[in-house]
Amino acid sequence: MPYSSQWSAERATRPELEAMEDTLVIEFGADWCPHCQAVQPLLKDFLSDRVEVSHLKIEDGKGRPLGRSYGVKLWPNFVFLREGELVEQLARPSQEELRTALERLLAE
Repeated sequence: MPYSSQWSAERATRPELEAMEDTLVIEFGADWCPHCQAVQPLLKDFLSDRVEVSHLKIEDGKGRPLGRSYGVKLWPNFVFLREGELVEQLARPSQEELRTALERLLAE
């Protein structure tokens, strides 16, 4: 499941995500967030052909336990997991910071 264009309501729990054996990019944010909208072209370009990476867009907000479990306070917030282990987390990264993090995730 490469790039996902749709924000989904929180469905997974942190233990479920950490049990996944995939390389996973979890994006916390909201469809109306201008910072979230700004990174979508980069994400789509970078992840569209990467079948080895799963991308989850989780709609976040107050009282959402999954985002809070990762300490999400700014959007977009990216959590990078490999086989359930936290590799990196970025809050409101520049496009260059995000690209570099994605490249590192795939290089290892």
